[in-house]
Amino acid sequence: MSCTSLNKWGAGIADTLALGLVSEGVHLGVPVAAMPYFNQAQGAQPAAARSISDLRAQGVAYLDGKDGYTSHPPKRGNPAAFPWHLALDAVEALVGPRGRA
Repeated sequence: MSCTSLNKWGAGIADTLALGLVSEGVHLGVPVAAMPYFNQAQGAQPAAARSISDLRAQGVAYLDGKDGYTSHPPKRGNPAAFPWHLALDAVEALVGPRGRA
């Protein structure tokens, strides 16, 4: 999730299908996990901390730090190293194990 999406969602702005679905879903009892991908300078914006707090208060599992993604220095992002396994583990913890084929 980008810093823009985080702050829109935290402020209740659902101007895209993706934000509308998660915004509504969390209030319908759907377990929702979100993991950020933005740099430290973006995350230093005071609105980011408020948005994270607001989403967690609504029951969103916001995955950062040791439980998710730690923001990278500006211009140092490495999308290939994104910890997808942590996101999948968190979703599994919320909804139960994935089916095995």
